[in-house]
Amino acid sequence: MTTAPTPASAPPPAPATARRRPGPSGPAGERGGATGGRRPGPEAARRKGPRFTDGDGRRITAGALAGRYVLLLGVLLLTVGPFLWQLSTSLKGPTEDIYSSPPSFLPADPTLHNYARVADTIPVWDYALNSLLVAVASVLTNCVGAALAGYTLARLRYRGRGLLTLVFIVAMLVPVEGIIIAQFQTMRELHLNNTLLGVVLPGCVGAMNVLLMRNAFLNLPVEVDEAALMDGANAWQRFTRIALPAVRGTLAVVAIFAFMGAWDDFLWPLIVLSDSSRFTLTVGLNYLHGTFSNDPRLVAAGAIIAVAPLILLFVCLQRLFFRGVGEGAVKG
Repeated sequence: MTTAPTPASAPPPAPATARRRPGPSGPAGERGGATGGRRPGPEAARRKGPRFTDGDGRRITAGALAGRYVLLLGVLLLTVGPFLWQLSTSLKGPTEDIYSSPPSFLPADPTLHNYARVADTIPVWDYALNSLLVAVASVLTNCVGAALAGYTLARLRYRGRGLLTLVFIVAMLVPVEGIIIAQFQTMRELHLNNTLLGVVLPGCVGAMNVLLMRNAFLNLPVEVDEAALMDGANAWQRFTRIALPAVRGTLAVVAIFAFMGAWDDFLWPLIVLSDSSRFTLTVGLNYLHGTFSNDPRLVAAGAIIAVAPLILLFVCLQRLFFRGVGEGAVKG
């Protein structure tokens, strides 16, 4: 009895796991899941909708993004709205009704006649020159004094450094109105009342500016100072050649704050000055409001004249300003 020849032995079948093809995200069972790592089609991506992320890369919904924009627009209206309204009022002619209801935002016949009337009513350019002298002197003294004091508090080692920092912090908590009588008596004893120097001197170095410079110097690497010290540089050389050029942004912030504080100050110049030829712009514009209170066009034109230099200064230094905010920030 013959038997059929047995066929040649075939290779064993491959296991089921070996026949699986790894997807683009790895083998099945990992990130690809049951679909073998296949990417979702364009229909699934469209169903999910657009993705929005904030500055830290975190995903936010469209509703949260819309809420942020609404909040920003509200803040913009509260801050810029009064300035735009003053600008519109200053450009309205004498025959245009500024008390109409509802009020008209855009002037029907824009004119610059109100600005000429301000110059004819008070010596506004002389007052502006006095304010400019006070503001420039305040910027110089604050930048130099705050930089020196901030570097001393941040980089030099001596006893009582923490106590001095605490003194500057406490000085920020004292209201100006509480010490203004003592300041006036001091200026009178020094025979500086009714002078522009008496206006500048009390605010020549601000406590907040000193703390801003201190934080900026603290953020600089300590190794740079140590390397300069090993090379033989003294404290003054380390300050002028290494530390100060690295905090130019914070210096711009101090300059802007000092200029704004000196330019907008009203109470102290009103107290210390008695001669009208030495009035600053904010004090001089008060005569517009008192004498011509029935014509808000002049008051609005004077306010625009007073605000224009601040806007010009910020436009020129805005890049350094935002850089300085980052220099003085607390980094984790």
